[in-house]
Amino acid sequence: MWILPLVGYLGSIVGFCFLTLAIASGLYYLSELVEEHTVIAKRFLTKLIYTIMVLQLLLCVVDRFPFLLTALGIVSHIVYLGNMRRFPFVKLTDPLFLASCVLVLLNHYVWFKHFSRHQERAYQNMSSYYDTPSDIPTFTEIASYFGLCIWLVPFALFVSLSASDNVLPTMGSEPSSSSVGGGDSSKKSRRGQGMAKALVDSVLSGIGEIGAMSGWNRSEDRL
Repeated sequence: MWILPLVGYLGSIVGFCFLTLAIASGLYYLSELVEEHTVIAKRFLTKLIYTIMVLQLLLCVVDRFPFLLTALGIVSHIVYLGNMRRFPFVKLTDPLFLASCVLVLLNHYVWFKHFSRHQERAYQNMSSYYDTPSDIPTFTEIASYFGLCIWLVPFALFVSLSASDNVLPTMGSEPSSSSVGGGDSSKKSRRGQGMAKALVDSVLSGIGEIGAMSGWNRSEDRL
């Protein structure tokens, strides 16, 4: 077979492109939604952080999850909670924000190592090749733990927080003439832009620049 593998590669590329567009559209919509409902988003994220901390405690007490890793996860969510003090604005050089980025990667690494070692020990203790260890979590359970207890809050913060380059002016500063007569555009610029929206916009602008360099927009320029 020669044609079918090529069709498979082509379908994988098209599917990946559609998946990327779907993720980008979802991020853009969620960022717009958070900008319109900032107070509700802050309450939701705060309750979500406390809920996940309680869930981690229950997993440690009931399911005997390791205490040190659980403590690391709870401390990480306390650091995530510190980013809510000036929600939705955040400085990219803020120590709490930088610590949050490091803790996300650290939690992912240590929990991945934990589940890998647990699964390896369970298979080593099998008496027969045909036995199935019953004390190891399934792939669905591990993926759900990573999605809910490790990545959910950082992803929600990434969608919700706005870079503080366009924060509100201070009390002593005077608004410029362009901001006074700008109307909705000046109000939108003062409100700031979500990091997810900024990322999507930068990617789209980069694609547009590549298209312009490649000559895709020549017909539009002629018009």
